[in-house]
Amino acid sequence: MYYKYFFCSLLAFCVLISCHSNSSNENKEIKTLRLACEKLDEYLPLLENKQVGLLVNHTSKVGNVHLIDTLISNGVNVTKIYAPEHGFRGDADAGEHVVSGIDVKTGLPVVSLYGKHKKPTSEDLASVDVVVFDIQDVGVRFYTYISSMHYMMEACAENNIPMIVFDRPNPNGDYFDGPVLDLDYQSFVGMHPIPVVHGLTVGELALMINGEGWLADKKKCDLTVVSMDHYTHVMPYALPVKPSPNLPNDISIRLYPSLCFFEATDFSVGRGTYMPFQVVGYPDKRYGDFTFTPVSIDGMSKNPIQQDKLCYGIDLRQEDLSHRFSLEYLMRFYAASGQSETFISRERWFNLLAGNATLQEQIKAGKSEQEIRDSWKNELANYAHMRELYLLYP
Repeated sequence: MYYKYFFCSLLAFCVLISCHSNSSNENKEIKTLRLACEKLDEYLPLLENKQVGLLVNHTSKVGNVHLIDTLISNGVNVTKIYAPEHGFRGDADAGEHVVSGIDVKTGLPVVSLYGKHKKPTSEDLASVDVVVFDIQDVGVRFYTYISSMHYMMEACAENNIPMIVFDRPNPNGDYFDGPVLDLDYQSFVGMHPIPVVHGLTVGELALMINGEGWLADKKKCDLTVVSMDHYTHVMPYALPVKPSPNLPNDISIRLYPSLCFFEATDFSVGRGTYMPFQVVGYPDKRYGDFTFTPVSIDGMSKNPIQQDKLCYGIDLRQEDLSHRFSLEYLMRFYAASGQSETFISRERWFNLLAGNATLQEQIKAGKSEQEIRDSWKNELANYAHMRELYLLYP
């Protein structure tokens, strides 16, 4: 009798432990990130019986299938494609003219929104009832996909056409930093009074653009943001498709905000190599022991700076992915140059990237990085408050 009682008690205890274990496992279950483009049940009704224009590129994938093919296979009437910098297929060099034409695969007309024609006209929006934006951004003010988004929002507002933004993760979305743009230095590489690293998804930024009245004449776009499920700003996210020809991997994307200022100098950041935005160098041994030679690479950089010249500098490919925006490399090379007055060879371009003339003056005046950072404190604090109003994710 005792053994029967003991056996029953043991069995009950095991069942209790098993139930508790299953309950704990359920509580610890990791929820899978779901991109906006994957939420067909949410956005297909918004596109039903509509003529749809798409501002998309090679990153606009639903799994391994392009958004255009996904929509067409679901009966959506896609009538026009709009292409940002680097083109619809994503293989044009930075700054290279992107032409309008016909997409060979779908037969759809493609309207280039890069070069002299950055903002869609009423004619460009003819035969379109709604516009969808779905492009992978990297969370940096001078990355021009967000400028194309701005101009499309503006054109849609002026032509009473609703716009839908499919949200995607920001691989630099875990922080914000850098000087806030002075509108006197507004350009296609800096359209909004936000820091160099803005810490927003494209959906959140679109809400901010609309909410802060940054469109021309303070017009409001009829905007819908299809949000992601289970996304957080601190979530690490490796991009499945490189967002542009010279951002090939995660570390290049993390280093991009810090290294892009070199593009206003005669120093190479690795364009013309297979490690762009992961190295810095110049044809002078004083800049480091690491060497590389930029060459013309079709589909990445046809005419890179310092082409066919042996450059000496630093290799940052082993930099930690926790890297955040820093002036360290820029100031290190400036010091190694002997604080040359010609170090920043394209002063106007540098100021457009910085969003002000102050940063260049501070560097030339010998200010420390901490002194320079202190000058951003108040504007970053104000931005932090504004940013909170538009966050969709923790």
